[in-house]
Parts: sequence; structure tokens; C-alpha cells
Amino acid sequence: MNKRQVAWWTLAIAATAALTVWALRPQPVSVETAEVVRGRFEQTIDDDGRTRVRDRYTVSAPLAGRVLRIALRAGDRVDRDSVVAVILPSVPVLQDPRTMRELEERSAAAQANVLRAEAFEQRARAALEQARVDSSRSARLAAEGFVSAAAREQSELAALTKERELEAARYERLAAERELAQARAALLRVRADSKTGVGTAFEVRAPVSGRVLRVLQESEGPVAVGAGLLELGDVSNLEVVVDVLSAEAVAIVTGADVHLALGDDKAPLRGKVRRVEPSAFTKISALGVEEQRVNVIIDLMGTGDALAAVGDGYRVDARIVVYSEDDAILVPAGALFRDGTGFAVFVVEAGRARKRPVDVPHRSNRMGLVAGGLQPGAHVIVFPGDTVRDDVRVRVRKP
Repeated sequence: MNKRQVAWWTLAIAATAALTVWALRPQPVSVETAEVVRGRFEQTIDDDGRTRVRDRYTVSAPLAGRVLRIALRAGDRVDRDSVVAVILPSVPVLQDPRTMRELEERSAAAQANVLRAEAFEQRARAALEQARVDSSRSARLAAEGFVSAAAREQSELAALTKERELEAARYERLAAERELAQARAALLRVRADSKTGVGTAFEVRAPVSGRVLRVLQESEGPVAVGAGLLELGDVSNLEVVVDVLSAEAVAIVTGADVHLALGDDKAPLRGKVRRVEPSAFTKISALGVEEQRVNVIIDLMGTGDALAAVGDGYRVDARIVVYSEDDAILVPAGALFRDGTGFAVFVVEAGRARKRPVDVPHRSNRMGLVAGGLQPGAHVIVFPGDTVRDDVRVRVRKP
């Protein structure tokens, strides 16, 4: 074999070795990345709830007898003092001393309810006056830079809440007065009919204006004293009830912002937390696990047009904001993974994955708030698999 053949064989062996090394070298891991950005961060508690009429009134039978068929149906509009049902008292009942005593006690209880409603209205009016004074003071101090905008908004929300509480107290008083009038009228009618021995029809009237939410006694039939006939309410005055885990409820404060969604094709609504109920209850989850839950009451915010499509008992998806920050450094939650007692991410630099610890004091389902370790503009690997390690070569997949 001459020198020329040796050179060719040497070159062939070297080329084969180079191709083998190139074929067996580690291939870059295909990854998906996202950019670290600045924006508003919100940590929320997500759960589903339902709407309900804030003030619901049950129209009940003021005396025993036979109620005629109620012509009203759910959704019908009724005015205050309009006739909603007619009851025909029976003669044996009219002559029953026990029934007479029940009507007298019912009238006395209705009188007590009126006094209580008046006291609640006076208390609500005093609370509203104080809330308006506090709101005016906060607005003045905020203009001078002594209090934050959040404190001013909180005082304005408190004043708005007190206005609605006064409105609710006023309706409660009107309803109590209407129930008292019904009870007294029933008592007078029974006393008069007891003397003649003939029962005359008694008209049951609506205590407030609103819409019929539910008819409890649709067909004609006998009713007892206090039996519910139908429910009334103002469907334009709604609230949302969301039951959350008691462990999460401790982070919810009065006045917190709430994002509400009725569906994919519906415009989202805004709300404010009015109250977190102090008592929890036990609820069985879909997995059969006992959970302690707490009701969170939310006021709907917005104009009448935005709330026109919402009714009583509608299901809503609620996101209650427990922490927010403007101009925060945001990283996708899918890029974060546990590293000891903290969090870390993989940053793509020069075609390689670089493990970097980060300080993340708050997280949501979609984003994490970065307090240190990352700067806007960095590209992090989202949902890194087991093949992604520190200093490994990566190839970014195009969407």
C-alpha cells in the first residue's frame, strides 16, 4: 500500500469518526419559552357562586282559609298594595277562639317588626351620615397627599355600602308596615265575620313593588295562618354569594375587588366584597370530602345595562382579588418549579438552559410575582420536563 492509499484511508477513517461523533452527540432539547414582562399582578381566590335578590319578601297568608288560584307567574311585575291573592275564610275557623288568638298575636308581632325595622333604618341612616363624613375627609386628605388612593377608594366604597344598607332598611320598614296592615285587617275581618257567621273574601296585597320570584301556592286550596303564598323581590338589586374554603377566607377583606364571569359569550362584571360571614358550614365536595366553607357576599358594580341580563339564581365564576400590585415583574406560573424551600426557573441564554433561583412572594394560577432574580425581557422555559437541566442545550419551538 503506497502513501497515497494510506492518506485516503486515513481521511476516510477520520471522516467516519467525525460523522459518528456528530451523530451521537446530545441533541438540543426542544422547549417552549415565554418572556418575562412588567404588568399588573393579581392573586385571586377562584370559585363559583350564584346571584340572589338582595331583599326577598315572602307574602304569607294572614289568616287561615281557602286561597283562590293565584294568576301571577314568576317574572310578573307587581306594585306595592296591589292584590296578589284572595283568601276565603271558613266559618268554623272564624268561630275558633284559638284562631282569633293567633291573629291577635300575629298582629302584635307585626307591630314589633315595624318598631325593629324603624330602629334599623335609623341606625343605617346614622351610619350613612358618618360614612359620608369619613369619605369627604379621606378625599380631602388624598388630595393633599396624606392618605393613599386605596384608602380613599375604601372610604367611598364604605359610603356606597351604607347607602345600600339604608335603602334595604327602608324597604324592610315598608314591608313590615304592610305586614302589620295585613295582620290588622285580617283580625278586623275575622272579628266582624265572627259576629255575622259569614266569611267574606280577604285580599292579600303586595308589601313592596318588584317582580314575582316564585309562586309557592299556585293552585286553589286550603292554607294555614302564615303559610307562604309567593316570593317578591327587586331583580335589579342583586348580590352574589360565593362559598370559599375557610382556609382561604382568612385572606379576603371587605372591599376587595371581584371579577365575575357569566359565560364565555357574556361581558365580565365587577364586584366588591361586602361581607365575609363569620360562621362556616360543612359541605361535601364532589370527591366526598368534608370541607369547611364560608359564604362571601359580593355587591355587583356597574350600570343597569350591564346587569340587565343577570337574574336571580344565576351561576357565576368569581375571582376574588386578595393581593394586587401595579408595574410588577411577571413570570408565567408554568415556568416556576420548586427548588429546595424556594422557586427557580430555567432561563434560555446562548442556546442553553440556565437554572436561576427567583424570589416569588405571590402566585396566581397564571402568573407569579418576581421580587428578585429576573428582569423583564428574559426568556424562561415553560413547563420544563425531566430532560431540561442546568447548562443543557435547548432549541426553542416556534408556536
